[in-house]
Amino acid sequence: MFKEYDVIVVGAGHAGCEAAAAAANMGSKVLLITMNMQTIAQMSCNPAMGGIAKGQIVREIDALGGYSGIVSDKSMIQFRMLNKSKGPGMWSPRTQNDRMLFAATWREMLEQTPNIDFWQDMVKGLIVSRGTIQGVVTGMGQEIKAKCVVLTNGTFLNGIIHIGEKQFGGGRIGEKGATGITEQLVELGFESARLKTGTPPRVDGRSLDYTKMDIQDGDEEIVGFSYLPSTKIEAKNQRNCWITYTNPAVHELLKTGFEQSPMYQGRIKGSGPRYCPSIEDKISRFAERDRHQLFVEPEGWNTVEIYVNGFSTSLPEDVQYKALTMVPGFENCKFFRPGYAIEYDYFPPTQLKFSLETKLITNLFFAGQINGTTGYEEAACQGLMAGINAHRNAHGESPIVLQRSDAYIGVLIDDLINKGTDEPYRMFTSRAEFRTLLRQDNADLRLTPLGHEIGLASDERFELMQEKQSAVTRVKELLADFPVEPAMAHDFLQSTDQAPLTERARALKLLLRPGVGLKEMIAAIPALSAVIGNENPLVLEQVEIQAKYDVYIEKERELVKKMSALEDLNIPESFNYDKLTALSNEARQKLNKIKPRTLGQASRISGVNPSDVQILMVYMGR
Repeated sequence: MFKEYDVIVVGAGHAGCEAAAAAANMGSKVLLITMNMQTIAQMSCNPAMGGIAKGQIVREIDALGGYSGIVSDKSMIQFRMLNKSKGPGMWSPRTQNDRMLFAATWREMLEQTPNIDFWQDMVKGLIVSRGTIQGVVTGMGQEIKAKCVVLTNGTFLNGIIHIGEKQFGGGRIGEKGATGITEQLVELGFESARLKTGTPPRVDGRSLDYTKMDIQDGDEEIVGFSYLPSTKIEAKNQRNCWITYTNPAVHELLKTGFEQSPMYQGRIKGSGPRYCPSIEDKISRFAERDRHQLFVEPEGWNTVEIYVNGFSTSLPEDVQYKALTMVPGFENCKFFRPGYAIEYDYFPPTQLKFSLETKLITNLFFAGQINGTTGYEEAACQGLMAGINAHRNAHGESPIVLQRSDAYIGVLIDDLINKGTDEPYRMFTSRAEFRTLLRQDNADLRLTPLGHEIGLASDERFELMQEKQSAVTRVKELLADFPVEPAMAHDFLQSTDQAPLTERARALKLLLRPGVGLKEMIAAIPALSAVIGNENPLVLEQVEIQAKYDVYIEKERELVKKMSALEDLNIPESFNYDKLTALSNEARQKLNKIKPRTLGQASRISGVNPSDVQILMVYMGR
């Protein structure tokens, strides 16, 4: 019934979908196994993609040839570029999405991708021989062979759902959990642990009073995620979101349920997400605050269902309801379903190689929440890299590893492998030391050449990237050569409260002034507009960023060069750290466990300090 596949992907969430698409588009024969074909690419939590640092990840996925950016653009109901008041290294795109359209678009794209087969069943075990994966065993007893297997089990491994004092098995509300895999992996020598995440109530939008809330509308300019040309929604047609706030009365009522809270009573053993805490956690940890912000987000174009972002909770449903009716605008709200917490198994990611292949079992890959991350975007980028490397393993090619200076994806994977995580890991711009280089606007220039080289990014993507690069170079050269006379720029500089020119200046130098924007300058100086022509706004934005931040970009590039010197110093795989008694005990333990490939990697391991690195360098004759 089943042929032997190059790659089997277990789980069809965001990680599994990207893994299957990447491996198939690179030429592998792929089987995607999911427990429910109707929940492929389900947005289990909020109906949105991107956000702070997460938006950069989605653009990187797209630049490499993944699908998340395309799907997000096709299903968006609102777009916002966050952090525009800060420097471009902090700008982060975010879409509000139609939940059902998002999943339907993902499934349609997967079904139109050659080389992908589908199978609906639970995977209950792995076929392993002599330390190498051979395939999987399903709940119905089929043994399916493959060269590589990618596990993307999300929150389903021994998942337990908590609502107040009630608890029951499940990987998502209304869906059963997955059993068997954790127990087998532990028998094979893997370390497992528990994590917890949660979700807020969903309510009927017809029962809310929006006049008591603040409107949060979308941007007037819709950029989107994908670098491929596509038809996006018009700004005027975007759906609004709203903002409201809790108050002391809400907090006091929520406290009445604490004695029934699974978190406070110790029934939940796993750590929850630090940066996306439950509402009960917020009022406990931040007792000095008398209100917390709630985002009221529609679930799509043609539904009245509302996601109450910021009110994640596992308190009893009657406490949830009573407290929410005390929030302005929610006085008469009707529940679709209560919020809940879910506890699940994960495998500390220090057990992985940088390719996301496990150290213990050859050709077995982990991606997504099984590695301790939280968020669609973090899962999707791991799925993409696991799919790429599973394909390359299956065809005898070396793995692709992104460095911290290459992409946020590289930062995320490097953090997981070197530092591990004992709480759900979430990406932030502050985690990236080279964020001026890793901007959302230049992900195509950074990564599309690599994606094209490995056979994932299409010729169309590569040609568009080359055209953009050429256009940026052309405009920069024109600005460097174009002379601006004082009279030509007088009115424009006056309108921007800038000092007038006293002598002729090049347009590029004029652009370096704070408060001077390139598009506005071109519009105000007809002669300059005639030279540059009707250029793509994204090209002009790229030119302006590169010009204004050139000094900072060069400083980061120099820092990358210095840091890469340590990356070039390889450590033998058989290196015996125990004989280096000068190392701290913690450093020896961590180095023996992670077995870093380079001194650069060793320097980033939690618990390895600079003096330990110096000792290693001395011993290696450096």
